[in-house]
Amino acid sequence: MTRYIIIDDEPIAHDIIKGYCDMLPDMQMMKHCYDAIEALAYLNDTQIDLIFLDLNMPKLKGFAFLKTLSRPPKVIVTTAYKEYALEGYELNIIDYLLKPFSFERFLKAIQKARNTKDISQVRPTDKIEPEAETIFLKSNKKYVQVNVHDILYLESAGNYVKIITTKELITVRATIRDLLIKFPPDYFLRIHKSYVVSKNQIKSIEGNRVFVQDHEIPIGKMYRAKLTDLLR
Repeated sequence: MTRYIIIDDEPIAHDIIKGYCDMLPDMQMMKHCYDAIEALAYLNDTQIDLIFLDLNMPKLKGFAFLKTLSRPPKVIVTTAYKEYALEGYELNIIDYLLKPFSFERFLKAIQKARNTKDISQVRPTDKIEPEAETIFLKSNKKYVQVNVHDILYLESAGNYVKIITTKELITVRATIRDLLIKFPPDYFLRIHKSYVVSKNQIKSIEGNRVFVQDHEIPIGKMYRAKLTDLLR
């Protein structure tokens, strides 16, 4: 049984999410929270498995609330603002649902939550194997299926993004931000306004450069702190 709470200042959002959850046999509603302060007080005394979290709320914004939790449960963001997706994945959220979202899209997020191991329950000796993840990308008027584990890095090129993999180069008409929303969380790290690298593909870091196989990629000043956190 998955015990969950909803944190959102809009009552209609509560009704939609609870309605979707009621269609699933193993979802147990624990509390409706209409701001993050109310949720903080509840979480001090109660352990839950999953949070449905809105971002634009009074008193305390969604991600600011999430940063206050030392051992947060799994989190699915539900918001009307797509521009915060990258920050969300950097905070290890499970999924990022843009309002209004369908039941099918909601169910996909729930499946992700079920298939993601709770980090707080992982023993130091456990080895977490990455799941096989693929994504369809539209390139040259056709859709190409790509295994995300094969991606070395992304490079912005005007209105396009070049996706360099271990097998091929794929060019997609999109922005890096738009692509990262589609990719699974925790796989990639933005190190420059024009570059995103696969964490698992980093061979070495030297000075202001990251080396991915035979590729040398610059590190932007604004992104150095995130890379430093990775090395700790």
